[in-house]
Parts: sequence; structure tokens; C-alpha cells
Amino acid sequence: MKTIKGPAIFLAQFMGDEVPFDNFAHLAGWAASLGFKGIQVPCDARLIDLEQAAASQTYCDELREAAEDAGVSITELSTHLQGQLVAVHPAYDVLFDGFAAQHVRGNPAARTKWAVEQMKLAAKASQRLGLDTHVSFSGALAWPYLYPWPQRPAGLIEAAFEELARRWTPILDAFDEAGVNVCYELHPGEDLHDGVTFERFLDAVKQHPRAKILYDPSHFVLQQLDYLAFIDIYHERIKAFHVKDAEFRPNGKQGVYGGYSGWVERAGRFRSLGDGQIDFGAIFSKMAQYDFPGWAVLEWECALKHPQDGAREGAEFIRRHIIRVADHAFDDFAGSGVDAAQLKRLLGI
Repeated sequence: MKTIKGPAIFLAQFMGDEVPFDNFAHLAGWAASLGFKGIQVPCDARLIDLEQAAASQTYCDELREAAEDAGVSITELSTHLQGQLVAVHPAYDVLFDGFAAQHVRGNPAARTKWAVEQMKLAAKASQRLGLDTHVSFSGALAWPYLYPWPQRPAGLIEAAFEELARRWTPILDAFDEAGVNVCYELHPGEDLHDGVTFERFLDAVKQHPRAKILYDPSHFVLQQLDYLAFIDIYHERIKAFHVKDAEFRPNGKQGVYGGYSGWVERAGRFRSLGDGQIDFGAIFSKMAQYDFPGWAVLEWECALKHPQDGAREGAEFIRRHIIRVADHAFDDFAGSGVDAAQLKRLLGI
């Protein structure tokens, strides 16, 4: 059995212009000062030069050493924004265009090509950093057709997943060459947002061995999906873990869809760890039961609490929930030590 590694923290929500949030070394030191042992690093130019990381082992060694000098390890690289741009429905062109490099904005075909190349660079950078896990989004072509009204024409969803697989298969192959898993965060707004859609994708990419899951129970609470049963079903594919809390409090005016309300007013909203409804004791128990091999990574998003308070409290929250697994069965002391002949006598054979 394996003990989950952690606590770790996803840095995306904490990047800024002021010290200690302004660069990689400062953020690594800040995270360590709060008690985190690992950092999940977004592939953002403020923290990492992705092209250089893909090309230079020296650069990656220096980056890893900077983290270790601060007292943390790099857990995974994240390409959530780049992965999003692998597949963008035209309805979202304007909103997502700002995620791309300046020279491909306003050109969806060039933007997609750029995103695919970014993903391949991330595969090589992860390999050079000694990582075997990567986290990302799938992007979405079918999301505007989530609710079947007007009635979806036959074949629409199948065509969307066929195209999604066509775009992602070369990326997954690049990660396979690098020895790195791609863990998709199953997230509303992505074509991969629950178990059914993940299975559709797996079928479309022919059960690609590098297609894995970033497990984040907060997104399942907001969808009203059984987040514990999900682990039972998909534990073999779960290779990354975002520890993020949420709550769902429907009323007579709104439910899952939220009525276009802001985050504070929504029936379903993200909360700091311990302030929501998620049973993390049960989640960490299942992760231990199924030998989850990775890191417990705080992703802080909360409609109410200050981020620095959420981060500080989150480190201790995760530390308390990590189960140091036993190295032998609790009842081994009572073993009777019978031999094969005695076993047969006990069975009457």
C-alpha cells in the first residue's frame, strides 16, 4: 500500500505582481513556509519557459533545484489553458482567445495548432523534470449542446468526440513517448466532465494508456454526481488529485444550473477546505485503499474566504487527512500459523 504524498498546492490562483507571488522561486518559498511539500506548476511564462524546458535539461535541472532549495518538489506541470485551446467551439472563440499567444489570436486554426504544440512541449518538459504525471483540460466542441433542447441531431456528439480524439491522439502519443500520463480534469465546460464523457473519450482514443483522470470532487458535487462511487469505478485511471471543497444548497429558485448567478449567489459554489460539504475523510480512505500513487494538491477556489487564509488552512487540512498506510494487517498478531495439512483438516478434506 502507498501513502499519498503531500500536502501540495496548485500555484495558478496565487500568481501576481507582488512578492512573494511574482516568480517561481518566491512562490516555491511561500508554499514551503505554509507547510506544503509540493507545488503544481502552471505552464505560464511567469513561472516557466515551456520551450526552454522542453529543449534544455540544464534549465529543468535548475528549475527543480530551485524548488528543492525552497523546500518543495514539483508535483506536476499544468496546461489547463493550453489544453482548453486544443478544442474550442466557435461560441467561445472570443472568450478563450486571450489564453493563446498573441500571434495566433483571431485565427482559430492557428490557435489550435499552437495549443497542440504547447502540449507536446509540456510532454518533453515533464520528462526532463522527472515527472510521470501531467494535468490539463480536454477542451470542448459539444458543450453548447449539453442540454438536449433543441433536440440534438443524430451523430452530433459522436462526431464531436471523434474530432476530439483526432486532435488528442497525437498529443497522447507524445506523452507516451515521454513516459508521462495526461490527467484530464473532469470539469463542467469541458467535453470531458463526468464518467460517461470520459468513457466516450477513452473509446474514441482506443483506450489510450496515457489518458488518465485528475480527480477533483468539487466538480462532482456541483453536478450532483456520487464522488465516492466515482473512485470505486475509475480508480485505475485516477493519477492526479485536486483537493478542493464545494457545497450544493438548492432552493426554490435555483439548482444545478445556478440561474446565471455569480459565485456567491449560486446554489453550487466552491469553498475553502473544510468549509464545504465534501467528505474528505472518506475520499482519502478510498485513495489509500486503492493505492493512489500521487500527490494531494490543494486547488484553492472559494467564493468567500481570502486566498492566503485558504492556502494556510489548506496545508494543515490536507496533512491531517493523509493516511499513513499500515505495513501489515492489524490482526496479524493473532495469526495461528497453521500449515497446509492443518488447513485441510479444518476444512474436513
